[in-house]
Amino acid sequence: QVQLVESGGGLVQAGGSLRLSCAASGPTFSKYAMGWFRQAPGKEREFVASINWTGGRTYYADSVKGRFTISRDNAKNTVYLQMNSLKPEDTAVYYCAAARFNYGSGSPGTDFGSWGQGTQVTVSS
Repeated sequence: QVQLVESGGGLVQAGGSLRLSCAASGPTFSKYAMGWFRQAPGKEREFVASINWTGGRTYYADSVKGRFTISRDNAKNTVYLQMNSLKPEDTAVYYCAAARFNYGSGSPGTDFGSWGQGTQVTVSS
């Protein structure tokens, strides 16, 4: 099972930017699709973005499309989420996840079997 550690969260004003990182352990990181999810207080966890195992295919929630970019560096075992034009409604704990099975497409319906501990993102108005 892949071990995941997120970093890069923090407090930012509306309109600002943050880049989240997710470092993965294990030599097989490059074989797995990766995703970012978030959970705001009192709400269910929701899909934000995902990327397939090669990095050539990405998916986004409508709420973040055009503002967030997911990418991965397989040489560094790391996946990123660049967040621009942040809004107060983006405030949440952001979680990184790895697909349960390798060589997947990374589509939003992917079975993500490994999760990080989360990093807090707070956007002030």
